[in-house]
Parts: sequence; structure tokens; C-alpha cells
Amino acid sequence: MEEDNRSTLTQANYFTNATQAQSAIDGLYNRLRIMNTDVGYGESMWIGVELMALHATTLGQSFNNSQLINQSIDPANPYFSNMWNLAYNGIGAANLAINRIPSVSMDETQKKALLGQAYFIRAFLYYHLVRLYGDVPLITAPVDGASPDLYPSRTPQAEVYNLIIADLQAAEQAGLPAVDRTGRISQGAVKALLSSVYLTTAGYPLQIKANYQKAADKAAELIDANQYPLFANYISLHNNADKNQGEFILQAQYAFGIATNAISAQVIPYFVGISKYNDEFGALIPTPGFYNTHERGDLRAQEQQFYFSKYPSIKDPSQTVNFGTQALYKYFQVESALGNGVGDENWTLLRMPEVMLIYAEAINEASGATPKAYEQINKIRARAKLPALSGLSQAQFREAVWKERYHELAYENKAYFDIQRTRQTYDVANNRFVNVIGFKGEVGPAYQEKYLLWGIPSAEINNNKNLTQNPGW
Repeated sequence: MEEDNRSTLTQANYFTNATQAQSAIDGLYNRLRIMNTDVGYGESMWIGVELMALHATTLGQSFNNSQLINQSIDPANPYFSNMWNLAYNGIGAANLAINRIPSVSMDETQKKALLGQAYFIRAFLYYHLVRLYGDVPLITAPVDGASPDLYPSRTPQAEVYNLIIADLQAAEQAGLPAVDRTGRISQGAVKALLSSVYLTTAGYPLQIKANYQKAADKAAELIDANQYPLFANYISLHNNADKNQGEFILQAQYAFGIATNAISAQVIPYFVGISKYNDEFGALIPTPGFYNTHERGDLRAQEQQFYFSKYPSIKDPSQTVNFGTQALYKYFQVESALGNGVGDENWTLLRMPEVMLIYAEAINEASGATPKAYEQINKIRARAKLPALSGLSQAQFREAVWKERYHELAYENKAYFDIQRTRQTYDVANNRFVNVIGFKGEVGPAYQEKYLLWGIPSAEINNNKNLTQNPGW
């Protein structure tokens, strides 16, 4: 007896109309939340990446976070396996959409836009994988039990980056809106991510120096369009009213009753009692050494700007709780902390200050700092109430931009990737940049070279004999 169950959805029969195609792309947006996936108590992907940048510690009870800080983590750790599995799961979904949507009978303009979003999300996920693990399997077609990609080998990074760039170029031509204030992917998001990819590939390990100019050119397109104005106040970076507005180019979306997160609870010092969250994790705490590198008068370092050191008690607001350290007010969501105790702040993936600093750094490497380059960094400094820069040498301007990235984009998952591409880290005690290998920062041991990449998950190595492990792991 042969069963004919036409209600069962499969890869082959799902993509039959425009509604199904749209639903497939809508589902892909979940993949943009990958950095907020929790792997344990007070442990989240974004925290893991940040702890490897040397300028944060944890005051909570997290075993895995402590392993990251002490560089005693191994490839079986859930940080490494969860990132790998979630990224490839998302890539598989994107591959299916890219493979099936072209044959759907629907409006061609809508079809092109849907494919553009799928290309962007595939590029976004591969961009994380290739930076974290180096050479990774490059899979661009749907996989089933008979697929030759079921047990893939690692692909050289250069080829992975070629796909990332090609996907973003395809997305750029997909007819997406220049700006989208609803949380969907726009041309602005595509251009911003592409400028970041070009900057990364200009540095280590590929060192394609011509890509500095490409990074500058792509960033300049967004700067010249002037569609992402800087917020007047830093509170806009983490309140509900300004989600997807102003300088935000792309955020991972959260909303109470639909998708929530623990970002705000994670950055509050361990159970200090200032919120209605069930837990205050103390999972990510800035080091005093890094905090003290802010220039005198930097608005970002003042109380309740990017940081805070005290707050009213949730039980008795007339009493102030002093933390004894600086915590990240940058991620403190007042609405949920004092309201229902359920966090739903968006996670920022791309915002305009990063693009401005990409332009400044890239054009300085390509041809030296220009008036336009100074304009970009000085706009960011002006908002922070800092004096304008001028008359710097190429080397001085380079370090000025790097420092501005550290301070403006602090704890936004940029610093670890900057360390990878520059092989330099911020020596906060001496206010300079030094070779990261062997450097002893404020926390943990001297930096081991193997930590420039993550270990390939042990389970993947055990299940797929075609995979090899990264050096030192």
C-alpha cells in the first residue's frame, strides 16, 4: 500500500506559490538572532565573542565564560558547537530558498527582492563562520541524505569570501529599498555589510590591499546618501522607541510575546537588585582598564551614557545600589528592567558610526586620510563631546580610528574581529596597540595564537572524517 499524504510538506512540494516563498524568507530572519542564542547560564554567543577580545570579565557563575577568559576552553564547548550548528542550519534554509524560489510563479519584482534577502542572510552567516573558524565547508545547495555535501571538507577562506561578496552583490541588485525602518534588510544593510567584508579581507589573513579602496567606496555610498542620521542621545541605542530608526542600519528584531532575550539582564552585575528580571547575571562586565582609556570629557564614559556604576534599588527606589564597578548601560533596557521583567530590546548588527569608521580607516590605508575621513571620525567625537582631530600622520590616524572603534562600538562584537584582521590589540595600560600574540591583558593569561580562531566542534570532527581541526585545538 502506497501512502499519498499531500498535506506533508517537503523540500520538493513546499515552494509552490508566492505566499510560501514569502513565508520562507520571513523564517530566515530568525537567523539574524544568532548572536543572542543562549548556551548556558549567563552565556550567550555575543558574550562569548566579546570575552575573547580581552576587555571584559564576568562576575557571574558561568563555567563556560570563565573558560573563555582563562583560555582553557576546548572544541567540545557549546559556544563552538552551537555557533557552527545554528549558522549551517540557517545556511541550509537560505540555500533551499535560493534554489526553489526561482521556479515559483509570482511577481518577478517580489521574487527578486525575496532572493536578495536570502542572499544577504547566507552571506551574513558565512561571514561569521569564516571569521570564527577560518576555512569552513562551503555549501550552496540543499542537502539531503544522498547529497555529496553530507560530509563536506573545509573550503579555503578566499573561496568562502568570494561567495560572501557575490551574494552581497546579488542582494545589492535585488531592488531592495534604500532604507527600511521595519527591521527588514535594505540596500543600506547590504552596502554596510559589504564594506565590512572588504575591510576584513584587506587585513589578515587574506591581505587583499586593493579591498581597502573598495571598503571606502562602499562606505562612501552610505555616507553620501545621508539616510542614517546619528542619534542626538545615546539612550536611543537601547530604548524601544528608537528601534530600527536613526543610525540603525540593521537590527535583529525582538518584541514581547514574540521573541525575547536576556541582553539587559546579562550586563547587570550579579544580583545587585536593580531590576525585575528573574536573574541579574553579571555575565559581561567591562574591565576597569578599558573604561579608563576614555579621553577626559568623553560623554560616553559618563554615568548612564554607555556605562553606569550605580542605580536605584528595585525594592526601595530611595536607596542607591553602588556596583563597585562599571556596567554596560549601553544595553540596559529600562522599559523591561522596571516593567514586566522580560527583555525585548533589539540587537544591533550594523549602525552608521561603524560605516563612518570603516570609511576613515579604509581610505587612510588606501591613500591617506582625507578631509572626508576626518569629517567622519570627528562627527562621532563631536557627539561624545571630544575635540576634533587634525594633522595626524597615516600611522597616527590609523590608531585614532582603531581607538574610536573600541570606544564607540564597545561591546558590539567588533573588537575580536578587529583583533583577527589587524593582529593588534589595545594595550589599555599604555594607550597603544601591540601585537596580540603573547600579550597579557587585564584578565586571563597571555594571548595564545590559536585563539585567533575557534576550534572546529569536536562532534563535527568525530562525525565527519573529511574535516580537520584548527591549529592548536
